[in-house]
Amino acid sequence: MTRILQLSDTHLMADGGLHAGLVDTTALLRQVLAGLEGIGELDAVVVSGDVSDDGTAASYESARDLVGAFAAARGAGTVVWAMGNHDEREGFTQVLGPTRSVHDLDGLRIVVLDSSVPGKGYGHLDAGQLGWLREQLAPPAPRGSLVVVHHSPLPAPTVLHEGVALDDPADLLAALEGTDVRAVLSGHYHHPYAATLPSGTAAFVAPGVANRNDVLVARGRERVVRGSGALLLDVDDAGVRGTFLTVATPGDGEELFVLDEETVTRIVAEVGLPAAAP
Repeated sequence: MTRILQLSDTHLMADGGLHAGLVDTTALLRQVLAGLEGIGELDAVVVSGDVSDDGTAASYESARDLVGAFAAARGAGTVVWAMGNHDEREGFTQVLGPTRSVHDLDGLRIVVLDSSVPGKGYGHLDAGQLGWLREQLAPPAPRGSLVVVHHSPLPAPTVLHEGVALDDPADLLAALEGTDVRAVLSGHYHHPYAATLPSGTAAFVAPGVANRNDVLVARGRERVVRGSGALLLDVDDAGVRGTFLTVATPGDGEELFVLDEETVTRIVAEVGLPAAAP
């Protein structure tokens, strides 16, 4: 059995800055990790993108130190980091390492992709990166593979996230066809989500640490509330099982902000998929 804790969308700021002017995400990450103290032994911790919100080296250092200490205390010798659309390559690579990477967990391979597009919110995987992915997956791993990519190939749960989704998930799915990939791990949606891809491969979206999206909001609007979670993955010969974890933190459920349809449309036009712009 391999046990992996997946965190996502921590959105850390330098010097205790407030995400969206409202949430001290560094303090919140500390609270979430404290809430996960009883999780037991782990083999790895995966952070699936939007590690930072301001792209500063200081924010990445906080993530490295806080998550690294938590992982080490639970026997996890591997911490895996992925780029998200809010991350900045310079700070990320300076502190956390390459934006694409491959890790081995006693025969279970983890391949990390970089779906970020500088200055934009949507995701993209170009032909070069998909070719690299095929090369990494060409030789089967003894216990199969997991792929980590911030932008999920699963359909988005809100209009805003539809506009900042992965631009062509079919390309990723084609690259996975016929490989030993057992699950795709993503973030970005700030909401727990699990489904089976057409190939039969599992796909998981971990809840966010920074906040939670209300997917029951009226279509076209975006509502964000306080709420944090994580995903615990158990991987063995029988399959990949994911357990979504809700971590109690102060103010759970409190509304942080609501974006009206006009604001959502403007954001999508500025940072969203080119085809989604008016």
